[in-house]
Amino acid sequence: MKPFKSHRGLIAPLDRSNVDTDQIIPKQFLKSIRRTGFGESLFFDWRYLPDGKPNPDFELNKPEFKGAGILVARSNFGSGSSREHAVWAIHQYGFQVVIAESYADIFRNNSVKNGLLTVQLKAEEIEEIFQMAGRNKGLEATVDLDEQRVVLHLPEEIAFHFDVDAAVKEHLIHGLDETGLTLKQESEITAFEKHHNTQLTRR
Repeated sequence: MKPFKSHRGLIAPLDRSNVDTDQIIPKQFLKSIRRTGFGESLFFDWRYLPDGKPNPDFELNKPEFKGAGILVARSNFGSGSSREHAVWAIHQYGFQVVIAESYADIFRNNSVKNGLLTVQLKAEEIEEIFQMAGRNKGLEATVDLDEQRVVLHLPEEIAFHFDVDAAVKEHLIHGLDETGLTLKQESEITAFEKHHNTQLTRR
C-alpha cells in the first residue's frame, strides 16, 4: 500500500448526502475478480446517459473538475452494502481523499485498508468548502495527514483541523495494511514461536 502523508489537489464537490455504495459502483460491475479497472465505472448511473454518453449535468463530468484528487460530499457517505469495490472505484478514478460530514463505518474501514483517506469535518465546514469551490473555479486544497489539516488555497488561506484515529494514521502514513502491521512485529513473533511449546497437553 502506498504511504499517504499529504496531498494537494483539485477539489471536486459532490453536493449530495447519503451517497451509497450502489451509486458509487453499481452491482453489475462487481463481477470482475480483479481489483483494477473500476475507476471508469465510478458513479456510473450519474455519469452516463442511457445511450452511454457522458451526462453533461453531472458534477464530475464538468471540465473544471477533470483530474480532481479530492472529493467533497455531505453526510452518510458510503452507506449501503459492504462492497470494497466502492473504495477501489474512488481510488482508481484518481481521488486520494474524500471529505464529508460523516461516513458509513464499513466504508471507512475499507478505505483505510486500501489507502484512501476519509476526512470528517463539521457540517458548517463542509458548507464553507462548497461555497468556496463554487466561487473559486479550480480551487485546490492540501490535506496534510501528519498535521491533520485541510487547507484551502485561496488568497487568504482557510484551514480546518480534523481528527483521526492514531492506528488509522499509522496505517496510512507508513503505507501498511493489516499484514504489514503484523510483520512489524516479526522479530517478536519469531521469538515467541521459538520458545513456545506447541504440544498441547491432553487430559
